[in-house]
Parts: sequence; C-alpha cells; structure tokens
Amino acid sequence: MNQKFHTTNLENLSFLITGGAGFIGSHIAEYLLANGSKRVRVLDNLSTGLKSNIELLQKYSAFEFLEGDIRNTDQCAFACEGIDYVSHQAALGSVPRSIKDPVSTNDVNVGGFVKMATAAANAKISGFVYASSSSVYGDEASLPKIESRTGNCLSPYAVSKKANELYASVFGALGDMPLTGFRYFNVFGPRQNPKGQYAAVIPLFVDAIMRGEAASINGDGEQTRDFTYVENAVQVNVLAMLTKNSSALNKVYNVAVGKNFSVNFLYQSILKHFGKNIQPVYQGPRAGDVRNSLADISLAEDLLDYKPTVNFADGLVRTIEYFQHQPQ
Repeated sequence: MNQKFHTTNLENLSFLITGGAGFIGSHIAEYLLANGSKRVRVLDNLSTGLKSNIELLQKYSAFEFLEGDIRNTDQCAFACEGIDYVSHQAALGSVPRSIKDPVSTNDVNVGGFVKMATAAANAKISGFVYASSSSVYGDEASLPKIESRTGNCLSPYAVSKKANELYASVFGALGDMPLTGFRYFNVFGPRQNPKGQYAAVIPLFVDAIMRGEAASINGDGEQTRDFTYVENAVQVNVLAMLTKNSSALNKVYNVAVGKNFSVNFLYQSILKHFGKNIQPVYQGPRAGDVRNSLADISLAEDLLDYKPTVNFADGLVRTIEYFQHQPQ
C-alpha cells in the first residue's frame, strides 16, 4: 500500500487497533506503522485473526501485540494506556454465524464494544473509530443506501452492529470522546481468509477456482454488492482518526466505492482472470442476506475528504495475485 492518506505527522502519536490480527485491522496497523507512528498496539484474541498477520507487523519496532479479549474489562483498560486513537475492528463477523450463534455474536460485538469504548473514554482517548456494517440497512430496499435511511435488521449480526451505532451516538453525546463509525460494504483484499465455514465470497471463489473446483453461489447470483477494496477502508479509518473537521465527528459513514456488481459477474471475472471455464453450483438463498447493495458515499466524501483509490476491477486483480503467491 503505497498511497498516503494523511498529512499529520504520526511520529508522536500512538494507536490501538483492536482485531489487528484480522483482515482489515492488520492493514490499518501496517499503514500506520509504515508511515512512522510512535506506537501501534494490536489487541486480538486470535479467535479469527491470524498469527501470520502479527508476524508481518513485527518487523516494525513501533509495533506491540497484546493477546487479549475485548470482553475482558481489565484487558481493554490496559490496552488503552498511553494511546491517542483507537480503531476498533474486533468483532465476530458473518451473518450465518450470528444466526447459528447469536449469543456469542452479541457478547463480542455488543458487550465487547461497550467495554472497549468505555475503556477508551476512561483513558481520555482523543478519538475512537469503529467498524459497523452495511447489514444495518436490513430490509430498506431503496438504492443507493443513504446513512439516514435504514430498515429492519435481518440478522443478529446486523442487530449487533446497529447496537454499536446506538451506543456510539449516546456515548458521543454524553462524553468528550468522539466516536465515528463505518458501514463497510463487502470489503475484500489480500489476507482475507479463504478457509473456514464463514469465509467471505471473494476469497472462497478465488480459492476454489485456483484449485479447479466449482464454487457455490447462494440464490441465483444476480444479487448485487458494492465490493470495496481494503485500501479504501484503511483510508477512511486514517482520515476519521486524524480529521480536524469537528463536523465530521460522531457520525456513521458508508465505506464503499459507489458501484455495484452481481455475484455472477464477480464469479465470471475471476474465471476470466484464470482463463478457466468452471460452472458454479447454485444453492438456496442464504437467510439474512439483502438482495441488492449500493452505497451513497457522498457524506464521507464531503466531511472526511474520502476518495476511493482502488476500484473493483483493480482490487480484484491485486487480490487474485496475492492468493496466487500464497502456499496452497
């Protein structure tokens, strides 16, 4: 990631990235380390994060790793000591997982959020940004998705992210620490784990096609998503943490590109890259999924000066090339 998204000198600033052994969190941590931050501390329990991501970050002298859990009040408090900004990425992702195990989703995503935000406020953190999700739009069918217009949640995961936004709104109004949230739209890129029951669609497709196998598509494949390369998510985290625009604080932003593509188009694009012809296996639609997704990103553009730097096509090529160089 060679693009620079900030103008602030980072050499006297310390950051905490929760979930920093994970996909998005490790990219945020790497950006801050590569750009000379005084300290970048990662808090992760490695339940879904990868040790390989921690090993990648350990080449930087400013990196610190705390193996701990956001459900533990004392560990949250310890992690916030000496920190200026928090980027809270730790969560249990996946709509299907939340339907199967709503208790764990709530404990981590809601209970962990409250404990982490409280610890940060007690430590007088300058700013707290956090990962929400486009899933909070639920059954609101109109496109594009606008932050002020949401529907009924369709899964426990969506409820947990909506709860984060509600708590952040209350905490921001009651306290001195601003909390800024990001509704991520199908973020993808290098380091996204293709293994496991709850892997995301792009690494699943790439992994299957590389092995010469058919991938499974839920429903008819004509559902659309605003696929968003991870560098764009890093950008908005950095911009929001360091913004000098007070009007930008205590808000929730769509983080996307503002263009959508069908899952069938995605699959065919990956096939084309590999020069293969493998028909997918279609199965029943997945419970809790929205049909179509497309973001209006004008709020982030206007208040945070967010400018997506990587489009779907370029991001997909970068992602495929990353997986091609990984040991099978």
